[in-house]
Amino acid sequence: MEVENANKNPHAEQEQQASPLKKIILVASIAAGVQFGWALQLSLLTPYVQLLGVPHTWAAFIWLCGPISGLLVQPIVGYHSDRCTSRFGRRRPFIAAGSALVAVAVFLIGYAADLGHLTGDSLEKATKPRAVSVFVVGFWILDVANNTLQGPCRALLADISGSDPKRMRTSNALFAFFMAVGNIGAFKELQRPMLVLLLVTCLNWIAWFPFLLFDPDWMGKEVYCGQVGKGRLYDLGVRAGSLGILLNSVLLGFMSLGVDHLGRWVGGVKRLWAIVNFLLAVCMALTVLITKLAEASRHGHIGVEPPPPPAGIKAGALSLFAVLGIPLAVTYSIPFALASIFSSNSGAGQGLSLGVLNLAIVVPQMFVSVVSGPWDDLFGGGNLPAFVAGAVAAVASGILALFMLPSPPPDLPSNKNARAPVVAFH
Repeated sequence: MEVENANKNPHAEQEQQASPLKKIILVASIAAGVQFGWALQLSLLTPYVQLLGVPHTWAAFIWLCGPISGLLVQPIVGYHSDRCTSRFGRRRPFIAAGSALVAVAVFLIGYAADLGHLTGDSLEKATKPRAVSVFVVGFWILDVANNTLQGPCRALLADISGSDPKRMRTSNALFAFFMAVGNIGAFKELQRPMLVLLLVTCLNWIAWFPFLLFDPDWMGKEVYCGQVGKGRLYDLGVRAGSLGILLNSVLLGFMSLGVDHLGRWVGGVKRLWAIVNFLLAVCMALTVLITKLAEASRHGHIGVEPPPPPAGIKAGALSLFAVLGIPLAVTYSIPFALASIFSSNSGAGQGLSLGVLNLAIVVPQMFVSVVSGPWDDLFGGGNLPAFVAGAVAAVASGILALFMLPSPPPDLPSNKNARAPVVAFH
C-alpha cells in the first residue's frame, strides 16, 4: 500500500512528465558539488589528519566513513524519498537537507584546527585530539551529505526524464559531466608538472589500449587470416596471441625489476619514458608490416583455406608481443612514481594526485572503447586503423615527455619510490 500511495503522489505524477533539457541540466549540475566534496576528501583527509598528529596507520581507518555512509545512507534515503509526500516534491527535501549538511561539514573541516584550539588543544603539542575529532566529524557529515544528495539527485533526474529512455541516458551523461567539472574544481591546485604528466599519460594510454583490446583478434584475423566461427585459423591465431601475451608478461616482469637502473643509464626517467613511447610507436607501426607480409604469403590460396602463416611471420609477431613488455613495464611504473614526486611540491596530496592520474588512464580507455569500432569501420574494418592511431598517440606522448615533462630532482629517480607497484589497466 505504501508503494501505491507513493505512486499516487501528485508530485510524482508531475515529475513523470518529461521536463525541458534546461531543467535536467540544472539538476545534473548538483553532481559538481557532490564530486567537489569527494575530491576534497582525496586531497585533504590523509595529509591533514597526519598534520594534526594522527599516525599514518590510524589515518586509514578514517576512510571507513565513505563506504559505511554509502552502504547505509543511500538505500535509506532512497527508500524514504520514494515515499515522501512533501509539497515540495519527493526528492527536493532530501537534496536541500544534503546541501545544508555539506555547508555544515565544510565549516567544520575548514575550521577544525581553530575549533580544536578554542576547546582546549595546545599549540605546543604535536597531537591535537579535539581538532582531529572536529575534522573527522566534519568528514563523516560530508560523506553522509554527499550520499544524501547523490541518490535523490539521480532519482530526480529519472523522474523529470519521464519515460523517455533517450532523455534518461542524456540526463545521466550530464550528471557524469558535472561530476568531472566538480573534480576539476577541486583539483585546481595541481601544478604544471602534474598537468603535463596527466596529458602524457592520457596520450600514452590512447596508444596502448587498442593493442591491449585487440591483440589476440589481430593475430586471428590479420596474421592468420581467420574468421570468427569459421574454420580453425582464427582459433589458431588467438592461441598464438595468447602465447604472445605470455611472452609479453615474462619480459614485463623482468623489465619491471630494471626500470630504475635503466632510467639512470639513459639519463633520467622522463627520457626513458619518451624512448619507450617511441618504441611503442614503432611496434604499432610494425603491426602493419607484419599484416602485409602475412597477406603476401597467402597469395595463390584464393578460394581455399590458406595454411597458417610461415614460421618467420609468426616469430615476428610473437617477438613484437614480447618487445612490447619493455614499454609496458615503464607505463606501469614511472607515471605513478612521477605523480608521487610531483605531488610533494604541488600543494595536493598524493592520494589526490594518484586519483587524478587514474582518471588520465581510465578516460582514454573509455574513449578508445567507444571510438575504435567506428574508427576501424571507417577504413574498411580490421584492427590496423586503431593501431596506427595508437602509433600517432605514442609519438605525441613521447615528444611531450621529452620536451615538456619536467625532470624530477636528480636524487629521486634512483630512490625506491621511483619503482611504483606494477599495476594493470582498469
